[in-house]
Amino acid sequence: MAKCEVLTGARWSVFSAAGFRRRLLEAMLCGVSNHPRRQIVERRSDRLADLLLAEARDLRSREVAEKRRKMEAFEELQSVVRRLQDTEEGIHRRRAEAASEVRRLAKDSPDFRQSLALLGAIPPLVALLDSDDSDSLISALYALLNLGIGNEANKSAIVAAGAIQKMVSLIKSGPTPAVEAAIIANFLGLSALDANKPIIGASSDVIPFLLNAFRSSNSISSTQSQEDALRALYNLSISPANGVALVDAGIVPCLLFALVDDTEFSERSLAVLSNLVAASPEGRQAVSRAADAFPMLIDVLNWSDFPRCQEKAAHILMIMAHKSHGSERAAMAAAGITSALLELTLMGSTLAQKRASLILEILREDKGKQVVVSEPLGSCGASASSAATEEEEEEEEEGVSAEMRAVRKLVKQSLQSNMRRIARRANFPPEFAPSDRFRQLTASSTSKSLTLCKMVAG
Repeated sequence: MAKCEVLTGARWSVFSAAGFRRRLLEAMLCGVSNHPRRQIVERRSDRLADLLLAEARDLRSREVAEKRRKMEAFEELQSVVRRLQDTEEGIHRRRAEAASEVRRLAKDSPDFRQSLALLGAIPPLVALLDSDDSDSLISALYALLNLGIGNEANKSAIVAAGAIQKMVSLIKSGPTPAVEAAIIANFLGLSALDANKPIIGASSDVIPFLLNAFRSSNSISSTQSQEDALRALYNLSISPANGVALVDAGIVPCLLFALVDDTEFSERSLAVLSNLVAASPEGRQAVSRAADAFPMLIDVLNWSDFPRCQEKAAHILMIMAHKSHGSERAAMAAAGITSALLELTLMGSTLAQKRASLILEILREDKGKQVVVSEPLGSCGASASSAATEEEEEEEEEGVSAEMRAVRKLVKQSLQSNMRRIARRANFPPEFAPSDRFRQLTASSTSKSLTLCKMVAG
């Protein structure tokens, strides 16, 4: 409190009326001048304390509600697993319903997937695959599928519980299309784990089953099942241990024919072939032995509108040229690879251009000389006529550099090669070259060759 001014000792002779009023006012305010401000501060402090207390009460309430929710969810999971594990007679329907609950609970919650597995849901779900009821099988299969989503430990536990053997038994029994689709989806999910790849591939029935599903187009949701089967085959092809089994099942011709028409599967098919030729000599031998393998792969370079397809086809051809013998390189040259690679080096993506250049370098170094295009032209007379025409054209282009003449020659050979491919595809069976797709490919190839011509002319 501020000190009040002391009036003692003041002399009244000099005390004026104005001074008296001033001193009286100071005496009245002395000791109370800070009181209103202190009240404001105290009111603000009380309000802040109330807010903090309310926040603490709300936080405790939320924590209690969250703990209660988790306890209720855990009790629900325990109840579901108990119903799954119940082995009493006459409760098959309850186990099937519990499998449906697991399927629902595990679909979107990583925490539930982990908790259900820890509570022991996987073994009874695998045991349920012995059921004769289609609905129970579908519920158990999709429950296992959902438990494995993004959880490597669960995928490993599902295989360890014997799911592969159970699904193989279902395959042999002739499942319904819906059950078949669920089995394919499970093989796709389980094969994503590296440790599971050789285990799945070791079964003599799984790869043929997946390959047949990829070929098939008659099952329910066939497109999705075909895509899942091809993706599962891709996962299995990553493991070198599965190379022989995949080749023996006839996967190489199947994938090559898929390149002719199925553009939605072309990139994945090329990826599987790329894995096979890179990882195993059996894969490279299978490609070399397959009819029209090199022309089909070279067609991808010429016809495909998808850069990633061109990149993967170039990767396969690059590996074949590098690791195979002279006969494979001669077959590539005879199929018109040089002109296709020239187009790719000018018009392809950066990665495709790099791979095309590497293949050309390998072919140039083969036997220490430049590899030239040597495609059959039908008869000796036609060859002689063509050679004479080329000589006349060279005489007309005396002022053009040798490099430019060589490039124009390769462009012309590219056009001729594309026309031959059009004729060859026209003779394919209908299932490999539908008319609509054929017209699209023809237009694509012609436009690419014309574009190349314009680039060279410019």
